[in-house]
Formats: sequence, C-alpha cells, structure tokens
Amino acid sequence: MTSLIFEIACICAGILLALTHLDRLDGESNFFNNLASKIKPFNTIIGIATLTIGILFLIKVKCVIFSLVGIACGLLLLPQQLAKFPLIGNLLVKLSDAINPYKVIVGDAALILSVLSLLILFVKANLTSMIC
Repeated sequence: MTSLIFEIACICAGILLALTHLDRLDGESNFFNNLASKIKPFNTIIGIATLTIGILFLIKVKCVIFSLVGIACGLLLLPQQLAKFPLIGNLLVKLSDAINPYKVIVGDAALILSVLSLLILFVKANLTSMIC
C-alpha cells in the first residue's frame, strides 16, 4: 500500500517538475498543463509524501535509486516548507537550491521509475492471480 502511494505521488511530482519537457511533447493539446493545474494545489502533500516515503524506503533499502529520486522530488517541491525546520532548515533549502537546475531530469526520472514500478506491480498481480 505504501509503495502504491509512493508511486502515485512520484507520478504527480514528475508531472509538476517536468512540465516544461512534457509540454514540448504534448504539442497544442495542453494535456499536461491542464493536469498540472489540477494537481498544483496538492503540491505540498505530494512533496511530503515523496520525501517521507522516500526516506522510509531508503532506510529499508527497498529500491535505492527510486528512493533517492523521491527524496529529490520532495526537496524540489517543498523549498518554503523546508526552511521552517529548526536546525536543518537552511541546509535543506541550500540542497534544494543546488538540485533545482536538474528538476526536469528528476521529474522525468520520477515519471519513468514510477510508471515502470506500477507496471511491475500490475504484472505480479496478474501472474499471482493466474497461478492461484
């Protein structure tokens, strides 16, 4: 259940972060702009979900690359909220500013990894139902 929430949050974060790249692929239909405008109010929730679940998955050593991408998505989506942390707020904001030039790459990676993870989850569920 947690992995499904993480994958959906990473898809939403990837759309928000890689919007400039996705807009070029979209053409004139503005599908990704409309989708991003609908999920933009949930920016903070998406950032908190990707950051915290990414840290949990990194501790569990579930999928290190996907966890690091999720953490990067959370850092990029929450710069104002990270500044409010008492001791490490300034460090987190500096880290967010340092990876800000790569936000499109992080967004693309989040989209690709989360869609692949959902496909693997779907295939596993179908194989299990076929065996039983």
